[in-house]
Amino acid sequence: MANLGEQLLNALTLAGLLFLVSAGLSLVFGILRVVNFAHGVFYMLGAYLGYTTVMLTGWFWPALVIVPPVVGAIGAIFESSTLRFIYRRPPIYQLLLTFGLALILEEALRILYGPTAKGIDPPAYLQGAFALGSLLYPRYRLFVIGLGLVVALAVWLFLRTTRAGLVIRAVAQNSEMADCLGADVARVRTLVFGAACALVGVIVDAFVVVVIGGLGSIGGSIAGSLIVGAAQTWGAFYLPETAMVIMYAVMGAILIFRPWGLFGEEE
Repeated sequence: MANLGEQLLNALTLAGLLFLVSAGLSLVFGILRVVNFAHGVFYMLGAYLGYTTVMLTGWFWPALVIVPPVVGAIGAIFESSTLRFIYRRPPIYQLLLTFGLALILEEALRILYGPTAKGIDPPAYLQGAFALGSLLYPRYRLFVIGLGLVVALAVWLFLRTTRAGLVIRAVAQNSEMADCLGADVARVRTLVFGAACALVGVIVDAFVVVVIGGLGSIGGSIAGSLIVGAAQTWGAFYLPETAMVIMYAVMGAILIFRPWGLFGEEE
């Protein structure tokens, strides 16, 4: 039972991380219809900016407060200065542009910070383990689970209960009609791309999550994160040699019956 509880918490921890990744990717595709190949590099940018913030301030929490808006602003500038002008062109233009940006940012960060990885320690009260009955589980992982739940709820409530969320969903459904009704479509796209860049992470797993859940669906990102997190965690525990194969097998099995994903819409 202790092993079962530990693996369940590991799956939830990974699902929380994957949701923070895939939510932004799903937003970008759902609103802009762009597969952003630079998504993972924005995660790396945020990580290094977070490292710099902690080194300058000596505090962990300012990095969580300051860095996401900064990365979001950089993403918004990129969208408004380049991506905005090629929405109506074939998708290959968008893929090449975002892939080229990924190469540029990656090399720039390598020059600035060097090839070796950087790391920071979490605050003292997030270190060590927390007793859950007979199970001792790392506090930092519990924090990641809680953060993922809070962000998921906040994004869902924003899209479903606010006027701005209504406008975003309208642009996703029919940008031309939303424009005729007075919505500033260009501004919405810029803000969505910037917000997505503030929620980025590991790119390969993010694509798997978004494909499973359905492109453009936040609910799908939550479901896909839970499925991939469980598949990777239990696969690594019972069949470590085939953990990655299990993840892609699950994706393939779902797409056989629903090619547009669990919560996506058939087009």
